[in-house]
Amino acid sequence: MLRHLFLFLCMACPMAQAAEKTSANDAHDLAYSLGASLGERLRQDVPDLQIQALVEGLQQAYLGKPLALKDERIEQILATHQAQLTAQSTTPQVEVALKTEQKFLDEEKNRPGVQQLADGILLTELKPGHGAKAGPHGKVQVLYIGRLPDGTVFDSNRQAQWFNLDSVIDGWRSALPQMPVGAKWRLVIPSTLAYGAEGAGDVIPPFTPLVFEIELLGATT
Repeated sequence: MLRHLFLFLCMACPMAQAAEKTSANDAHDLAYSLGASLGERLRQDVPDLQIQALVEGLQQAYLGKPLALKDERIEQILATHQAQLTAQSTTPQVEVALKTEQKFLDEEKNRPGVQQLADGILLTELKPGHGAKAGPHGKVQVLYIGRLPDGTVFDSNRQAQWFNLDSVIDGWRSALPQMPVGAKWRLVIPSTLAYGAEGAGDVIPPFTPLVFEIELLGATT
């Protein structure tokens, strides 16, 4: 509902400015149209909404009068309502994807030699390194292979490439500054630190953890 109200307000501002030059009848029709649009959206989101309380809150806020509820209470109620909407929008497909991801991460966590970093990334050292480390906003020169959980290669390079850490996925941005030059690591990156609920086109589905083998050849601070 917060999203809908924001869109409603954005829509209302330019329309209200244009209405200043309209007749009284047009002003009435504009107000009615805005109310109808808001009502339709609220009917879909909150079918059991108490209309009188809605009108009371709208009037008091619009006229700058003291509100019947404290700001903290309003924020709490709206946040709870938004969380309920989000939970209701979780589809069975999403639930399956999240369970599949968690199962994969649990299995990977139990592999020999795996370390878990503070943000949930799973690290396996394939080759030690003893060189410098990149700064959080530095650059890294790497050879890498990126795989999906089923082993499908979705990205790789055969020649070393430089990347700015400010431009890569969160999982790289978190793990690579901890990696010394010369090291080769296997990283399992949760979807929350990769492409999340959106995925990446047709290549990486939503809620997909990624597996990288990365060899760090150079780093700058």
